[in-house]
Amino acid sequence: MANEILVVDDNPDIRILISGILTDKGFAVRQAANFDQAMSEINKKMPDAAIIDVKLDKGYNDGIELLSHIKKTNDDIPVIMISGHANVQMAVDSLKLGAFEFMQKPFSSERLLNFVKRAVEKSELIKDKNALESKLFHSFDIVGESAQIEKVKSLITKLSSTESRVFISGPAGSGKELVARQIHKKSSRKTKPFVVVNGALLDPRKYELELFGSENLDGTINYGFFEKAEAGTLLIDEISEIPLETQAKILRVLIDQKFRRVNGSKEVYVNVRIISTSSTVIREEINKGNFREDLYHRLNVVPILIPPLKDRSEDIPLLLNYFCKKIAEINGINEIKLDTDFNLFYLYDWPGNVRELRNLVERLSILSVNESKIDVKSLIGDALSQNNNKKKNDTYEDVFRFPLKEAREKFEKDYLTSQIKKHKGNISKTAEFIGMERSALHRKLKTLGIKGVN
Repeated sequence: MANEILVVDDNPDIRILISGILTDKGFAVRQAANFDQAMSEINKKMPDAAIIDVKLDKGYNDGIELLSHIKKTNDDIPVIMISGHANVQMAVDSLKLGAFEFMQKPFSSERLLNFVKRAVEKSELIKDKNALESKLFHSFDIVGESAQIEKVKSLITKLSSTESRVFISGPAGSGKELVARQIHKKSSRKTKPFVVVNGALLDPRKYELELFGSENLDGTINYGFFEKAEAGTLLIDEISEIPLETQAKILRVLIDQKFRRVNGSKEVYVNVRIISTSSTVIREEINKGNFREDLYHRLNVVPILIPPLKDRSEDIPLLLNYFCKKIAEINGINEIKLDTDFNLFYLYDWPGNVRELRNLVERLSILSVNESKIDVKSLIGDALSQNNNKKKNDTYEDVFRFPLKEAREKFEKDYLTSQIKKHKGNISKTAEFIGMERSALHRKLKTLGIKGVN
């Protein structure tokens, strides 16, 4: 299918000339003679690239306004600005707003085609990148049968028919963004934007510019995350990292459903669903004075707690099998078979949580490509031992430093903990497998201080 270019110019001779040059080279061309026609064409379907005259029929720099609208709607669309009355400032303003290139009339057909070809190449690269990212991330499911994960799945289903704000807590790598995306995907806003802003990655000097946007002296607008997420969902990741002053302004937006851009004089009304996440214990941040309690109560309408992987280790076999299939599918390689004892996985603390497990499976899958035989257990052991933190599976090297009684207790505690996790906390099945009476196992668990089992 030919790439589609929108040509917007109020001069019919220029418009027809550009369209003819592009059509001869195999591009599909749509035309617009003024601002309203251009808006109509954009609203019908976004082109692969656009060529826009700076000055149309609505006054000075209305082509710039059109550029701003396109970049707000889809920042990935390359836009080439053209003008017969160009100056340096006009070109600079266009490029600041995200224009791909700026050309002054008259221009040669070779120069035009060169710009358009590069713009289309960029557009195609972005599409391929987005498709790959979508395949890598958006296609992943929430996997697990533990009580904690079943509760999370149930909450997501219940939230699908509401507009409630959600506050997702959990350690890094546990799947907070995946849960947020699932909530958006099942909501009435699913066809609208899902915008992610990471509080930990924002430039501290530009929090308000990034969130609320700004207005420039020439009337052009830089749109912030709130406006980019209009009618959709705004995920504020690691919200505890945002400074108190900006927290106060976010609170005011939640109360009034409106805000002013930086240097703006008019209020902007916004319709956005807010989902927030935090890897820190937010109550501790409130007690330290780092986070506003009134903002937390506004955000925490529906709390969702995602446990660390070590606390739902019965899900590990399901996650391993799922990631083996999914990563093979994504990379077009053979599925790796983890025909190994899961004890090694149960004894590891997983500081990186589900993300670390997924990365491990991906590493094993890649290392297994074109290998006729691979020692998966050895690879897993090597991978897990690379973390510098103390691991439970290091215990076996340490027991020789203890007297027999203590060494035996340490071994029994790790062994029984692993077996209970393997049998999903079922004491009867664990007792049958290890050859103990159920009552005796209960007594042993109590003696060893092993808690949290059914």
